Amino acid sequence: MAALYGTYTGARTTTPPSQIDGGVQGARVRVYREKITLAAQTASDTITIGYPLKGESFLFGTHTTGTSLGSSTVAVGISGATAKFKAAATFTTTLTPTLWGAVAAITDLDPLSAGVEVFITIAAATMPGSGTYFTDMYFCAT
Repeated sequence: MAALYGTYTGARTTTPPSQIDGGVQGARVRVYREKITLAAQTASDTITIGYPLKGESFLFGTHTTGTSLGSSTVAVGISGATAKFKAAATFTTTLTPTLWGAVAAITDLDPLSAGVEVFITIAAATMPGSGTYFTDMYFCAT
């Protein structure tokens, strides 16, 4: 049976063995959590949800709400790329943490070149007039 290595562990097979990138294996995970009080925020409004630091790489996000967001759509991104981490979509599941993340952001483990402000953009329809919405973003760094 052949012994195979993945993209990141392959570094250990070179002569001399290389170190595995600590940003992808053995990294520390930092969570950015935000609690949003729903108050009929309107389409095109933005809500800041975190400030990841230079050198961190996006892993994934979750959101949980006790109130369906109905036809409102939310995207997660940064200035100049409002859907960098999550494309605009509805979220109607309640009381269930739900994973999110744009495939390009998840598979691009390049660390941030600078700290950024991450925000939700309400892309369509007004948010509910009451309720609570939680979002968590998970980033890793050495």
